[in-house]
Amino acid sequence: MDRPANGGLHVGLIMDGNGRWARARGLPRTEGHRRGADAVRRAVEAAPGLGITTLTLYAFSADNWRRPAAEVSTLMRLLESFLARERMRCRRRGVRLALIGRRDRLSPALVRAIEETERATRDGARLYLRLAVDYSARAAILAAAGTLRPDERCDENGFLQRVNRACHSDPDTPSVDLVIRTSGEQRLSDFLLFESAYAEFLFIATLWPDFDGQDLRRAVEAFRRRERRYGGLTPDKAARAANRPRRDFGVGNAPLPAGGFR
Repeated sequence: MDRPANGGLHVGLIMDGNGRWARARGLPRTEGHRRGADAVRRAVEAAPGLGITTLTLYAFSADNWRRPAAEVSTLMRLLESFLARERMRCRRRGVRLALIGRRDRLSPALVRAIEETERATRDGARLYLRLAVDYSARAAILAAAGTLRPDERCDENGFLQRVNRACHSDPDTPSVDLVIRTSGEQRLSDFLLFESAYAEFLFIATLWPDFDGQDLRRAVEAFRRRERRYGGLTPDKAARAANRPRRDFGVGNAPLPAGGFR
C-alpha cells in the first residue's frame, strides 16, 4: 500500500517550534500554539495543489502530557476550537479530517468535537487530513502486533492496515513518502515509525508558526528531485552493475581479500 490509487503523496509534518517562536518575541508559549494553528490552515490549503492526498500532522504526542498542565489545557482548547472553526471549511474544500491516536484520555467535549468533525467531513475526497493527538507510533505498533494470533502470518501491507486501525485511521492509508520537521530538530519523536520505513526526510530551520504554502511547495519540490530506490538500483545503475567484473568475497572457496574487509 505504498501509493493511493490516484498516485498522490502522503506527507507527515512534525510541527515544531511554537514555543521558541513565542519566546523570541517575548510572548507566552500559548501564543505560539495559537499562531501555529494558522500555519496548519496554510499547509492544508496548499497541500492538494502540490499533489498531496494524505497529510498527517503531529499535533500532540503521548509524551506531551508531561508538559505543564496549563499548557496542555490550552493546547486541548485550541484543538477543540480549531475543529469547530475549520469543520465546514474542510467540508467545502473536500478535506476529510480525522484524528489518529488515543481518545480515552481526552475530554468528552473534545471527543465529541472530533467525532462531529469526522462525520461532517467523511465524504471529502480531495485531501485526507490526519491530526495525530495523544499519538505514539510505538504504541500503535505494539497494539497492531497484539492483534496477531501466534500462528498467523502477515505481510507488510497487512500489518500496515493493522497499525492504521490501531490508531483509528483508515486501514488503507498509504505509507509515508515525505516527513518534514520544522525548527531545525532532526528526530522522529515517535512519529509514524512503521509507515516511514522508506520515507524521505527533510529538516528545515523554519519555526512552525512561520511555515506557509511556499515552504511546503519547496519541500515537495526537493522530495521530487530525490532518487527513491527502496533498497534497489535505478535501471542505469543496475545495468552498470551487471556489466562490472565480478569479485567474490568469501563465497564458496574464494579467499577473502588480503587483510580482510576494510
